[in-house]
Amino acid sequence: MPVDGPSGWPALLSLLLAVAMPFFCSAISIDEAWNQLLMREKMMQLGGQLVLTEQEELANERLMALKKAEVTQAMRTQKFPPSMHFFRAKTLIEKSEVFNILKKMPKGAALHVHDFSILSMNWLVKNVTYRPHCHFCVTPSGYLKFKFAYPAPPTPKPAECSEWVLLEKYRKELQNVTEFDNRLLQTFTLMTENPEVAYANQDAVWSKFNSIFFTISGLVHYAPVFRDYVFQALEEFYQDNVLYLELRAMLFPVYELNGTVHSQEWSVKTYREVACMFAEKHPGFIGIKIIYSDHRAKNVSFIMKSIQTAMTLRTMFPKMVAGFDLVGHEDTGHSLYDYREALMIPTLHGVKLPYFFHAGETDWQGTSIDRNLLVALILNSTRIGHGFALTKHPAVWADSWKKDIPIEVCPISNQVLKLVSDLRNHPAAVLMATGYPMVISSDDPAVFGAKGLSYDFYEAFMGIGGMAADLRTLKQLAMNSIRFSTLMDIDKKAAMKTWEERWNKFVADLAGRPK
Repeated sequence: MPVDGPSGWPALLSLLLAVAMPFFCSAISIDEAWNQLLMREKMMQLGGQLVLTEQEELANERLMALKKAEVTQAMRTQKFPPSMHFFRAKTLIEKSEVFNILKKMPKGAALHVHDFSILSMNWLVKNVTYRPHCHFCVTPSGYLKFKFAYPAPPTPKPAECSEWVLLEKYRKELQNVTEFDNRLLQTFTLMTENPEVAYANQDAVWSKFNSIFFTISGLVHYAPVFRDYVFQALEEFYQDNVLYLELRAMLFPVYELNGTVHSQEWSVKTYREVACMFAEKHPGFIGIKIIYSDHRAKNVSFIMKSIQTAMTLRTMFPKMVAGFDLVGHEDTGHSLYDYREALMIPTLHGVKLPYFFHAGETDWQGTSIDRNLLVALILNSTRIGHGFALTKHPAVWADSWKKDIPIEVCPISNQVLKLVSDLRNHPAAVLMATGYPMVISSDDPAVFGAKGLSYDFYEAFMGIGGMAADLRTLKQLAMNSIRFSTLMDIDKKAAMKTWEERWNKFVADLAGRPK
């Protein structure tokens, strides 16, 4: 058909329309399908079924505008904190407007933190090591060991230690005390300028990680420090808008200046007393509980005794001792299956001992390590610590979801301990996108150079959740931390009421921010 010249335009237009119409129809159906899929995914997302109030919607607009701006800038500069090692990203995070908002957000509870890695190590250096009667020695491996004693630690000195030195006297002989204190701080944390070089593999980072607890043990297990440490740690979390904590605690012996050693019962009582004292001075603070823990490097006979101890402590302190866990590097420790005989003791005795197992904190697949998840499920673990390998076990994933068993996600810990380098690739991203029950926690924030929960919430919100995560996600995570706590139902209701009051104020302030 000739279409040259003006007389041919109507025919050409008809032809183009005939060809284009199916495309336009197709485009409309694609748009509809697109929107339907987006809506389905939004509903599936953690918190996706929450209905926000008008004020929450406004607050969400403010928050997501800031988030979008930060992500857009990161795409341009290729500097996105969750994709960087935390030690490099920390200063960038602290400049983030989103991070500043998250610090103010009522986060509910910290359900996965370890007893003596929850308070900034700077406090140990500047406060504790300046106290009278603090001595130190050096091991052949170069590790420091501390002991409070008067007039001096008992003799003979430990075989693995040099002569004891009074720290107060040692500092007086130094030309540069600040440099010494800075070196102490480096000894107490994993922080380093070049983490990839300093920690070439998981064994290297875990070796330094374990050495830190060896080093600080003589400081934090000194009775006056023990009390102050717990109080100051609660203060640090309270300032980060965390109102309740459940601590994994190994309850090592606590000692006095004269060498007297206290029992584990004394330690639990002291935790309770300090928490009560703290609550009197801090409105809204809910409290703490202990998850008694032992190390997975120990043999079965030791763990059998630990299970007995856990049952005894829970009987003596039902409102303080929540249950039992096994801690330590999963890759090198015993599997839960190895301990099956010990872990069945409560059931055989008709005693209820809730478990809170670290399980699946590994990159290995199809081994006894990641199969700890199977045992955790079989033994009805109340929560699963980390659960990093959960998405590799579809049957466990499905059944644990059916049982409403949440995972405790600790983003910074997983990155620093070399399970994942870019938190956008964290397996919890899949779980969060599908709405699997979870809480965010910080594991050992002081060792990582972090504080409270805000840094981990930032990494989860910006990196793991991506742009799909919004105020609904944050709200659900905070509510989950109370819902999946071991508080009694009546206490959960009270805690939720306290949290809601603070949440509403936070939302009002956020909604009132200028655009």
